Amino acid sequence: MKRVGFTLNGKTTTCDVEENELLLHTLRERLSIASVKEGCSIGECGTCTVLIDNEPCYACLTLTAKVEGRDVLTVEYLAHADLLHPLQESFISHGAVQCGFCTPAMLLVGYSLLLKHRQPTDEQIREAMSGNLCRCTGYVQIIEAIKDAAPVFIHSGS
Repeated sequence: MKRVGFTLNGKTTTCDVEENELLLHTLRERLSIASVKEGCSIGECGTCTVLIDNEPCYACLTLTAKVEGRDVLTVEYLAHADLLHPLQESFISHGAVQCGFCTPAMLLVGYSLLLKHRQPTDEQIREAMSGNLCRCTGYVQIIEAIKDAAPVFIHSGS
């Protein structure tokens, strides 16, 4: 076992993990973060996406030991005091939430994109989303939700 310390959703976290333990397992099984889903387990679907230092990463391919001292965000980070983040509100209002399986990862990718591009183009959104599969929405609602959240995102200080 190896002790790993990192920041998870703004809080310092330390846990003992196996040397070859994947972040997906650590988050779900050791830290009870159910929003990080196991889809394909080979980095093809993006369902397990988390942000590491605000960059999208597949938790199914990332060793937990590699997040030592880093900042890891899951979708739980977005809502505060029972208030949804403007991006979450936009996903709801645009019907970008269907079955919900891919939604946490899509929200995190959108959040990361909006941190870099405060008014992203459709092409920038499509490129950012290219690593995340959705079987329900057809992506149009997701693209619109991210575009419409951008002005509110800027003003929310996110």
